[in-house]
Amino acid sequence: MKSMMTTRNLLLLVLVSLSAWLLYSTEFVSNNHADITADDKAMPFKVVTITEGLEHPWGVAFLLDGRMLVTERAGRLRLIENGHLDPKPVKGLPQIRQHGQGGLMDVVLHPEYQNNGWIYFSYAGGDEFGVGTEVGRGRLRGHRIVDWQHLFSMAPKSGGGRHFGSRLVFDRDGYLFITLGERGDRFRAQDLDDHAGSVIRLHDDGRIPADNPFVNHAGARPEIYSYGHRNLQGAALHPTTGELWTHEHGPQGGDELNIVEPGNNYGWPVITYGKEYGTGFDIGEGTHKEGMQQPLYYWVPSIAPSGMAFYSGDRIPEWQGDLFVGSLKFQLLVRLELDGQLVVNEQRLLQKKLGRIRDVRTGPDGFLYLLSDAGNGKLVRLEPR
Repeated sequence: MKSMMTTRNLLLLVLVSLSAWLLYSTEFVSNNHADITADDKAMPFKVVTITEGLEHPWGVAFLLDGRMLVTERAGRLRLIENGHLDPKPVKGLPQIRQHGQGGLMDVVLHPEYQNNGWIYFSYAGGDEFGVGTEVGRGRLRGHRIVDWQHLFSMAPKSGGGRHFGSRLVFDRDGYLFITLGERGDRFRAQDLDDHAGSVIRLHDDGRIPADNPFVNHAGARPEIYSYGHRNLQGAALHPTTGELWTHEHGPQGGDELNIVEPGNNYGWPVITYGKEYGTGFDIGEGTHKEGMQQPLYYWVPSIAPSGMAFYSGDRIPEWQGDLFVGSLKFQLLVRLELDGQLVVNEQRLLQKKLGRIRDVRTGPDGFLYLLSDAGNGKLVRLEPR
């Protein structure tokens, strides 16, 4: 009799939890603040494969001579020229720790690359305390990175394999922004004496700007620009306003789109639109709290966003000013139409056609480029029909 009651109570608990999660999901999907469409049949583009054979590519940068650099998470840097993937990886990078979700990640050119040749990389580095995101720069000479300079090391390091963040963006004033995940340890994101779960702002040579919000703030790391983030894998500069827009993974739902402002707390894990994995139980104190920022937009259920770019090209005029986000979980490309800071429409493109989309970039030729994250990953270009 006792066994039957225990089983019955357990089944009742599971049913109640499932019902609560379904109600939660339905409520937030139906109340999301933009129309969502999922028909790309009439879209004015075709997908052109530039190259394939990339092993879990993570970031792409466009050199002035038309070649492209692509990072592979396993620690290799690849050159693409005229659609041909050079079989020889570029040498000269520091030791990179491929650990869980970490490895060789983003790559960007210095805004004055034409004059100084600097190329910036984010990657997982390690010490006796664990692994964390690091950033350095070097110059490309033939098939080698030379003049290497180490600029930033996340502290403290830790042993987990999750949530490295690692997107790199320069703003109009030449400051370098680095996004950092909370390494799977959620409460680190609220600790200002910890780089985890923050956005970092540096001079291009790694020096700390004197006007960073936590300079001379006791118990805070001066590199921190904003905090309370979970795992930021998308960052882009708004082409008109110059604002830094980011997105970050939520847990079970609650992916966020934000504008990063100095000193702001973006709430994780105190507030979130996501829920605990499996149970659907609440995380933290709800969705709002004084002193913590609300997202511009959020996704429930989670799309697992990665990579982000404003379309500023002229190849597809109707996309001008739209924001594009890759989805790892649903294997699609999200197009967000904006009215200022308001998302007025979300369109879901290329569903299940490219696999997990890891990076999204607007190329200097005006085309939109995508990287698919797979053992045989691709670099593709969206061209008008």
